[in-house]
Amino acid sequence: MTTATAVAGKRIRVALGAGAPVYALLVVLLAALALTDPGFYEPDRFLAFVKRAAPLVILAAGQYLVIVSGEFDLSVGAIVTAGVVVAAELYGSYPEAHWLLVTLALLLAGAVVGLANGLISTALRVPSFITTLGMTLILEGAVFYWTGGSPQGSLPEDFRALGRGTALGWLPWAVLACAATAVFAVWLMRRDFGRTLIATGDSERTAALSGVRVHRVRVLAFVLSGVAAALAAVLVGGFSGVSAQAGRGYEFEAITAVVLGGVALGGGRGSVLAAMAGAFSLQALFTLLNLQGVSGALESTVQGVIVIAAVGIGAADFARLRRRRRTHSSGGTPS
Repeated sequence: MTTATAVAGKRIRVALGAGAPVYALLVVLLAALALTDPGFYEPDRFLAFVKRAAPLVILAAGQYLVIVSGEFDLSVGAIVTAGVVVAAELYGSYPEAHWLLVTLALLLAGAVVGLANGLISTALRVPSFITTLGMTLILEGAVFYWTGGSPQGSLPEDFRALGRGTALGWLPWAVLACAATAVFAVWLMRRDFGRTLIATGDSERTAALSGVRVHRVRVLAFVLSGVAAALAAVLVGGFSGVSAQAGRGYEFEAITAVVLGGVALGGGRGSVLAAMAGAFSLQALFTLLNLQGVSGALESTVQGVIVIAAVGIGAADFARLRRRRRTHSSGGTPS
């Protein structure tokens, strides 16, 4: 019985992989929420929690693709803001526009921004941190110039239904969008693209020598991140309405979620499901702090602590792994 239990435990650990800590953290946080607020798991309230978390979860999935390839995307928050403002301006000019056309236009615009980020970072060899930071400033400046700092117009109910409406009378569309993103991301990472993406982040030179088109893989990762940010903009616009601050801070929350999910910032390691679980954990933590009466102003502090701690632990684990590999390769004597 003990042997069977040990084998089962080992299989579970292998299945969970490096994301085991974040899954455990998520369970603990959800249990703490249940103890703090006994009504938290009432269907309507729990689905409302998932709906609030959905934009960040989708952003984390897109950010994961970029980070695991060895890059960064700091422009996703600005894409969210620009998407919400552009949608409002489009409806101001074309009030009869169909919500599907506006949504597709936003997704295409997000893809174009991601393509620009990818091409500048790869073809021109500008560090992605600088490229996407510059893109953030460009988008924020464009939004401010276009709106004068005060966005006008509103979003119609059929468009906002994606962020705050329900399907079948009870299931939020945002939850469906979150689930669809998870299914697509897992499918993508199990294809050749996912394997080459991780190989590129692990060692760009080795991947290139193996025949991987490194630049194309990374550009596609940026494009998908831009699309994910545009989808998050649709949900945020539906949930919160029009605001020039709609996406402020989302870029750092997405990176925090990915790091919390055990994804190595240098690329080459990590699970997309763990990154999305990191987003849920972050949302659960903020909800718990709010229920405990802790000021929301401390959210940035909490994120900073999480990033530093997670990166430090990850770096220590990676160093131990490298030492173990050198020990095995030298016949038991560390080189």
